[in-house]
Amino acid sequence: MTVIDSDPQITGANDGPAPAMPAAWVARAGAMAVDILPGAAVLATTVLVAESVPPRGAWWWLCVLIGAVAILWTAFNRLLLPVISGQSLGRAVFGITVVHCNGGPVGPWWLLLRDLAHLLDTAPMFAGWLWPLWDPRGRTFTDMLLRTESRLLQARRPDRTLRRLTAAAMLTAASLCVVGAAISYTVVRQHDRAVTDAGAQIAAQGPRMVVQILSYRPETIQGDFDHARSLASDKYRPQLSALQQAAFKAGPLRNEYWVTSSSVLSATPDRATMLLYLRGQRGAPPNQRDIAASVRVTFVESGAARWRIDDVAVVTEPQTAETKS
Repeated sequence: MTVIDSDPQITGANDGPAPAMPAAWVARAGAMAVDILPGAAVLATTVLVAESVPPRGAWWWLCVLIGAVAILWTAFNRLLLPVISGQSLGRAVFGITVVHCNGGPVGPWWLLLRDLAHLLDTAPMFAGWLWPLWDPRGRTFTDMLLRTESRLLQARRPDRTLRRLTAAAMLTAASLCVVGAAISYTVVRQHDRAVTDAGAQIAAQGPRMVVQILSYRPETIQGDFDHARSLASDKYRPQLSALQQAAFKAGPLRNEYWVTSSSVLSATPDRATMLLYLRGQRGAPPNQRDIAASVRVTFVESGAARWRIDDVAVVTEPQTAETKS
């Protein structure tokens, strides 16, 4: 009869499970990239787009919404999904998990504290992130502080559902970044075109409007004043009316201007400022006087590419001199 030696030291039949292996540094870096980069890329894109579109507009609020969703998704993936399925998407792809040093599971609040504590790994010239390359248990400074470890799973193959979800998340993030870039380019291009058009319109219409609002003749004074008020905005019209009444009470004289030079100082799609140098004549012969003045005029758009004068600021007071006979 043959006796079979069942000494565990000989047969290995009673050997316990293989000790858990620390996750490789490359696997940990890849897992974090899968978990963090999609949300970070979408958030960065939405911030840049929000800076390029009109504030508080529809596109701006859409950027705020998408950025908030990106933050919430990243938080869900890093903090709650490991509690639900055991791993975040990135860790599932690379076959690793985060546990306490005794092998126990890590809860969402501890995972949040761990992510925040990674600032300790970043502060000393990223030394904490590189420490797993030398530490036999593959720990960062944060892991040593919080007594956590990143370990390889015995079943390295990720769940098919998690793999599909990971691919969908990456594709969605990439699509949102491309769409955001397209929106930013389109909105900025439209804005630049609108600014260019506004500047061209003011350069063409502005000098003529200023001449019409300042010039009048005694024989047609009422019609001249009515036309001048039609060129003023609701804000500037009362001030212009007060000036016209003062001129009428003082005894209207022939007041005629023309623009010798002008320059658009600034322009937006609905507002522009122009500097003009004016020359003109006041009164009638033989008491006619030459006039010279410079003004800074603000224009506002009132719809259908129609501009109105919103303010006239005198830069150089009108100077008069008698015309030599």
